[in-house]
Order: sequence, then C-alpha cells, then structure tokens
Amino acid sequence: MKKKFMLNEEDQTLFRTSVAGASRLRQDTYRHQPARPKTGVLPPRRAIQEQVDASFYFSDEFQPQLEHEGPMRYVRPGASHYELKKLRRGDYSPELFLDLHGLTQQEAKQELGALLAACRREHVYCACVMHGHGKHILKKQTPLWLAQHPDVLAFHQAPKEFGGDAALLILVVQDIPEHI
Repeated sequence: MKKKFMLNEEDQTLFRTSVAGASRLRQDTYRHQPARPKTGVLPPRRAIQEQVDASFYFSDEFQPQLEHEGPMRYVRPGASHYELKKLRRGDYSPELFLDLHGLTQQEAKQELGALLAACRREHVYCACVMHGHGKHILKKQTPLWLAQHPDVLAFHQAPKEFGGDAALLILVVQDIPEHI
C-alpha cells in the first residue's frame, strides 16, 4: 500500500470505534435463474404448425400475372408502387435472410411459409430470400409462390449486396395497432 493513502493515528482510532461490534459478512453465492426464452421463440410443435399454415397459400398450379421484362418484381394490388421503387433502390435492408439453396420445392415452400410467419411474429418488414440460379426451378417458382401469399406486400429482385438476380427482397404486411 502506498504511503500517501495511509491514515493518521487519529483517523484510524476514529474508524475502529465507528465499526466496533460489527461482524464480517459471510459471502453467499447467488444462483441466477436461467434466462427466459425470447418472446419470438416458439415451442417446436407450434413452429411446425405455423410453417404448415403459411405454406398452405402456395399452389403450383396458380400462375399470377407477373411481368417478365426486366427484373423480377411484384406489388400487391392496392399497394403503393413507391414501396416497390424503394425496394429496388435498396432503401430497405432485410432483417431476416432465407437461403433456399439445395432444398426441394416442398422444403422451399415450408421454409418460405416459416419465414413469412416469423416476419409477422417478429414484426420484420423486409426479408431476403436467396433462391440461387441452379436449374432455375426455385428461381421461377419462388416469385409465383410469394405473389399468392396474403402477407406479401411487394417483392423485387435484390440489389447486388443482397444477392442480385439470385435473391428477392420481400416486404411483409404488418398489423397496424387499432389505437393509432
């Protein structure tokens, strides 16, 4: 201990008389309770049911009217085309990413359904789906499936930093609180 912090004799006796009769505290160990799961974490059974429910909207026979010229894009009827423009420019950055590489069509439908359910549950407005190039099966089917889902507001081919023409940026409809 350095001498500059030493107490003089008078201060030491004052301290000893102040703490006379005090006893040492016993060091207790406190065990913290395990953290509760996040609010977005679902029980496995409910998560699987959400996937099945959300993939219900995807049909292989339905062919929505999508434009074939230029980049892949879609905006739901009645929605603002300005949202589509903001997607194209990269104004929205995706909060969730889904990689469909190596999945079958059935698995891809289930994963898309799970992504859309997670977006609604977590209040995520923009997500990115990477379908890749491959044999162009998922590249062709993914936009057809997304255009059928009622929670999809719009989608556009992703900017280069999010996958370019091998990915889509999706805007998901969010519930607006009634008190607003």
